[in-house]
Amino acid sequence: MELWELIARESIRDLVARYNANGDSGRFSEMLNVFAPDAVMELVSVDGSVRRYEGRDEIATIFTATKDSWDGKAHQTPARHHVRHFTATHQIDLVNATQARGRCYFLVVMAHGVDHWGRYIDEYGVHEGRWVITQRRALSDGRIDASPIA
Repeated sequence: MELWELIARESIRDLVARYNANGDSGRFSEMLNVFAPDAVMELVSVDGSVRRYEGRDEIATIFTATKDSWDGKAHQTPARHHVRHFTATHQIDLVNATQARGRCYFLVVMAHGVDHWGRYIDEYGVHEGRWVITQRRALSDGRIDASPIA
């Protein structure tokens, strides 16, 4: 393995971690920086329906709607909102020095416990000297019946 491959893999792992950590903390503008300006994100629900978002501005609407929902619920209850995404078995296939593909499992835990779970199927690229997500398919494999966000 060459040095550039190690750097690419670690950069991509950090990218996925920052996506989840920033999103879980409500730092959506920082989270959006992990995407290429023309990135595509598809959300595939348990029933197979797909919502597609093209570009950072459209992708941002996923999270502004979530934030609005969280803020509304925060005013109704004294409990602070908690959400934590955990990823596992992150596999990264380097195509070349500027393109890669990846996949991993995710599990989302909230105050009530496990909420939903699934897989990220990603494509990565280098934009302005750093790795970014160019395409993400978030496939939900399951969820609890009373899930407030899945």
